[in-house]
Amino acid sequence: MSPDDPQRTLCNCLALRQASRHVTQFYDQVLAPSGIRTTQYSILHRVLSQGPLTVNALAEQLVMDPSTLTHNLRPLLKDGFVVLEVGRTDRRQRAVAITPEGQGVYRKARPLWLRAQADFERAVGDSQASALRDLLAAVARTGLGDAVEEVEAPPTPKRAPRRGG
Repeated sequence: MSPDDPQRTLCNCLALRQASRHVTQFYDQVLAPSGIRTTQYSILHRVLSQGPLTVNALAEQLVMDPSTLTHNLRPLLKDGFVVLEVGRTDRRQRAVAITPEGQGVYRKARPLWLRAQADFERAVGDSQASALRDLLAAVARTGLGDAVEEVEAPPTPKRAPRRGG
């Protein structure tokens, strides 16, 4: 990528988001025949491999805000691919569990996901893809945001009263 490339940015956040959107669009296209998107695949995979997880535990594992996870769970719940069970240790909690229908759609999506993985690694290179995953995992483990001090917001400008009527 040349320094004159309009896609190139000095902002780490924007660069990550651009790459993330690009890769997500690719995986979503490959997964389309299964009827689920990559975020839904990730949820089904995690719940299938880990067993029922509370919404908070699942959100933490996916590095996702619980409300965002809840939003992403809605279509999976509507389609009957997951259910919310009463928590085993705390009846006030709800655990996300995969249904037989969810296992079926996961089995349909799995070979498509494997194809997307292979295509990505072919395009980027096996060792670079592995190094990228290691780097991104390290970024996700940083304490960024944990100790951010509150910055005082600038005062809101007062609006001039409206005239007329």
